[in-house]
Amino acid sequence: MRQIILDTETTGIDPRDGHRLIEIGAVEMVNRRLTGNTYHQYINPEREIEAEAVGVHGITDERVAGEPLFAAIADAFWAFIEGAELVIHNAPFDVGFIDHELDRLNRARGEPHLGPVAAHCRILDTLVMARDKHPGQRNSLDALCKRYEIDNGHRVLHGALLDAEILADVYLAMTGGQTALSLDASGVGDNGAAGSGGMAIRRLALTPGCLAVPTPSEAELAAHRTKLTHIREAAGECHWDRLGEGVPH
Repeated sequence: MRQIILDTETTGIDPRDGHRLIEIGAVEMVNRRLTGNTYHQYINPEREIEAEAVGVHGITDERVAGEPLFAAIADAFWAFIEGAELVIHNAPFDVGFIDHELDRLNRARGEPHLGPVAAHCRILDTLVMARDKHPGQRNSLDALCKRYEIDNGHRVLHGALLDAEILADVYLAMTGGQTALSLDASGVGDNGAAGSGGMAIRRLALTPGCLAVPTPSEAELAAHRTKLTHIREAAGECHWDRLGEGVPH
């Protein structure tokens, strides 16, 4: 499955008030494996950016004055996302802005029409997912990074591509981790993506009865016993004790 983890930055809160996109960042994931393909673009919004928005993302009018208009980048952006599942934190915000831009463009162009997003892409809102998994808790991207022990120390201000990369880590952590791993370097193509749907499995030739079974050293056993003692003292019991005879205590 092809997924695009996406984030945007804008001139303000509501496109119905004339606010526009100023940055789009997205990373591609296929079968839960980041491919290395990204999309990143600053956009000239043809209007001023509100001071409150600059305080969030740090993008000024001067920074985007020389960037292309949305009309100039729309086709390349649409080609990157069309048909994918979009993974977005608070999806109605980002999708609302993208659809607003596409609608403006379609009215100016006439044909061909691009969008709306929901008609061409599946949408997965990680904010809704987080609220289901962690009801009553803070579920901002920063809060989720802290909860899932994801390092976002390099994130001082919001930025679309950086936030998309962080959201990819959060999404994988929320849904069980990165499962599509390449176990054999020979299965990875020139573009860094593994073949056979993201998985490359190399089978090992083993002689029956010759599988090595490692045994713990005395130091490892001592550390194990110490850990179990700490568990018993803290919890009053240790489920390891119920596993039967022969288990080191």
